[in-house]
Amino acid sequence: MFKNDTLKGAFLVGFGATSYGMLATFVKMAYDEGYTTAEVTISQFILGITGILIINWFQKSKNENEVIKATKKNIFQLMIAGTSMGLTSVFYYLAVKYIPVSIAIVLLMQTVWIGLILEMILEKKIPSTQKILAALVVLIGTLLATNIFKDEIQLDWRGLIMGILAACSFTTTMFTANRVALGISSAQRSLYMLLGGAIIVFAFGIATQNTEFHYGIFLKWGIILSLFGTIIPPMLMNAGFPLTGIGLGSIVSALELPVSVLMAYFLLHENVVLLQWIGILLIILSIIIMNINFKEEQSN
Repeated sequence: MFKNDTLKGAFLVGFGATSYGMLATFVKMAYDEGYTTAEVTISQFILGITGILIINWFQKSKNENEVIKATKKNIFQLMIAGTSMGLTSVFYYLAVKYIPVSIAIVLLMQTVWIGLILEMILEKKIPSTQKILAALVVLIGTLLATNIFKDEIQLDWRGLIMGILAACSFTTTMFTANRVALGISSAQRSLYMLLGGAIIVFAFGIATQNTEFHYGIFLKWGIILSLFGTIIPPMLMNAGFPLTGIGLGSIVSALELPVSVLMAYFLLHENVVLLQWIGILLIILSIIIMNINFKEEQSN
């Protein structure tokens, strides 16, 4: 049986992943109303930073003597790590612009095997057979989930490239977030990573926004996007993962995939066939395979 803390952690991670899963559908709906990628990302990051600042202020005023302050080195490292967060938002939202949400989220989940490659390069170690098997299952699931075998399916190559780039930058975010400035509060870590991401987002906005900026995005979609994209998920996942452990936490966080597809199905009326659902289940299965400790279970 799971302990209460584990259940609590699973709930926090699950709710955080569910929030992430809703995000792409809201972005697509904002696009349908004529808003640009720059307007979407800038409004999300500005309001997200504002929200995290308020949370930090509350934590500081409540636990003035207990909160460990970030050093200049911590801030610099987190802001550098946060640039990949900004890139993920830009690439993912551009992918959603060109291809269905149900396909974009599947491409984002390629972090499973991209992470293995990154780990192999940086840590110079060969992945276990278990992880290689999981990566192969992801690739098979991806072929099914993107419905690539159906002749009439034509996916915009720009969306496919942006989806893979989003997966690469998201992998970098996860890799660095679990290794940088772990001694300070999750609210501080989220804040400085968001500030780093904001640099990328603002640079992208300046380079691409050729029309007048529509400030109505802040009230219309900005609040929703910042809540479900930059405030709720990081806070809940940072609180939940220490309680669940990386293995169970990673499995529960896979909820992001079916939630995203279901949101696209019900709100955007995207067509999702049985073959795609089988592919999605295979990707979730691969995450479970990668994070279950079979040796530990056999020893019990």
